[in-house]
Amino acid sequence: MLRVRSNKTVLGNSGATIVGCGFTVNGDRNVIIRNLTFRNWNDDAINVESSATNIWIDHNTFSNGYDGTVDIKRGSDFVTVSWNRVYSHDKTMLLGHSDDNGSQDIGHLRVTYHHNWYDGSKQRNPRVRFGNPVHVYNNYYYNNAGYGVASTMSAGVLVEGNYFENVKDTYHLGEADSGPGSLVARNNHFVNSPAGQTGGSVAGIPYPYTLDSASSVKSIVTAGAGAGRISV
Repeated sequence: MLRVRSNKTVLGNSGATIVGCGFTVNGDRNVIIRNLTFRNWNDDAINVESSATNIWIDHNTFSNGYDGTVDIKRGSDFVTVSWNRVYSHDKTMLLGHSDDNGSQDIGHLRVTYHHNWYDGSKQRNPRVRFGNPVHVYNNYYYNNAGYGVASTMSAGVLVEGNYFENVKDTYHLGEADSGPGSLVARNNHFVNSPAGQTGGSVAGIPYPYTLDSASSVKSIVTAGAGAGRISV
């Protein structure tokens, strides 16, 4: 893992690719990672941990890695994961690494996931522990064989304005040995996919945002998500 320190932007030129390894943001602040392709990493593609704060992960493409594409844990906070594409991969985005880490994670792990293309990625899109609120909006879910979103361990997740296509398990409470969190779902669009499990309440979203119509999310996200879609 290659460490990215505070107050740094890693911005890929056209075709920039990281193969066989990944980045770690460990306790650092004000980091941006954009417009990179990651593949065949042997740990995580991007690991955010140890109270890292104010992180933006945007317009990247991930495929064929070992563990997570973007894993966020150990008290990290105020992270945005936007306009990324994940394909040919299993364990996508983990938020909160352990059921036993509540003392560090409760009150933190506030993360936004928007306009990502979960393109056949199997599970953890994301899988959430403790964070509240976690905002999952305007993402495109396609052919996810495992599940879309899981809210566990008293997390609070708002699943809003997403487009689910051919997803058997769109969102649910609890996962494996992790107890349930809360999940509120609204304004989602379903194609050959059922509405999922909801329950409880979620803290208010602390920022203004504009929600795209859920029925338009497929065309918007497939046209814009992933590396190579922005000018640098």
